[in-house]
Amino acid sequence: MLLIPAGRPPHKPLEGDPGAEHRLELCRRAAGDDPRFEVSDLELRRDGPSYTADTLLQLASALPDSELFLIVGADVAAGLPTWHEPERVLSLATLAVARRRGTSRKAVARALSGLRAGRGTEFFRMPRIGISSTDIRRRVRMGEPISYLVPDAVADYIHRHGLYGGEAQS
Repeated sequence: MLLIPAGRPPHKPLEGDPGAEHRLELCRRAAGDDPRFEVSDLELRRDGPSYTADTLLQLASALPDSELFLIVGADVAAGLPTWHEPERVLSLATLAVARRRGTSRKAVARALSGLRAGRGTEFFRMPRIGISSTDIRRRVRMGEPISYLVPDAVADYIHRHGLYGGEAQS
């Protein structure tokens, strides 16, 4: 699995965003030494907004014999028609959709029905884990613990650098 933090997100900036370099390091720490994960700075090296369609095109060119999958939650999949060049996204990668509370498979299918299918959509089941990035950022901002919600290396980095509104620790 390739983790690629956005270099310059094209949507509204996230309040308290620590910046691309910190997000890249957080991905590296989350992946750790697990050989199933690789972290790429591909979007950080590219100028302009970080559009998924551009990233997938770059990956498809660099890895012509690979089958690409874009893993998203159902809530994100339902919003795909509003993305930059959504049909190009679907032409370059199979959309792998994880169930998310509040967004049904039918809602995703309805949202995607107006788009050319491209490589298709695969729905998959995964354990439901009640952790969200929004909640983690809120907990950090409020000074609440995030142990067991993120890997220790990620929590240590967040606290050491005072990310997401927390106080930096030395």
